[in-house]
Amino acid sequence: MTSTTPPRAPADPCAGYAAAADQMAALIALVTPERLGDPTPCGEWDVRALIGHVVDGTLRTAALGEQGSGARMAEEAPPEVGDDGWEEAYAEAAVRFRAAWVDDADLDGVYTVPWGEVPGRGVVGAEVQETVMHAWDLARAIGAVDRLDDRLAGAVLPFAEQILPAEPRGGAVPFGPVRAAAPDADAYVRLAAWLGRDVD
Repeated sequence: MTSTTPPRAPADPCAGYAAAADQMAALIALVTPERLGDPTPCGEWDVRALIGHVVDGTLRTAALGEQGSGARMAEEAPPEVGDDGWEEAYAEAAVRFRAAWVDDADLDGVYTVPWGEVPGRGVVGAEVQETVMHAWDLARAIGAVDRLDDRLAGAVLPFAEQILPAEPRGGAVPFGPVRAAAPDADAYVRLAAWLGRDVD
């Protein structure tokens, strides 16, 4: 998805990332090897594939910040992690991410990502969105929805609605059509519905 209007992101998206990453880490810590094959709301991904995607995305986005303005997101093979190593793998990836996006110069730079040319704050904001949404996916898979912080989804939802319009979806835009959510649904369900998840 390309756009001539850079997405608006919080002035300090790294603060949002820290909270989102802490929540994700706490959920991954609950996952035993026996649960890694369980289904998730993410199509054909099981819990193992979902966590692997989260770790991979965190590392690739960290690499952008490490390279600085002008960097292009690389397509790399996901890391190989043993069934008992996901908690450590995510912790290391999150530490690397936080270190990569410390400087305002990096946050103000422009990067090439699959959806276009995006300022660093938008890159970090998108990673916050990914981390928050996949926390819901993982929590649904392992029965830990009650551990989610609604404030994180509430903060991410306006950003998601701005960077990911309702149309077009599919193809180069890897999200399904917007789903209906009940008017009284919590922020995670509304975010999931906007991103095309089946929330029933």
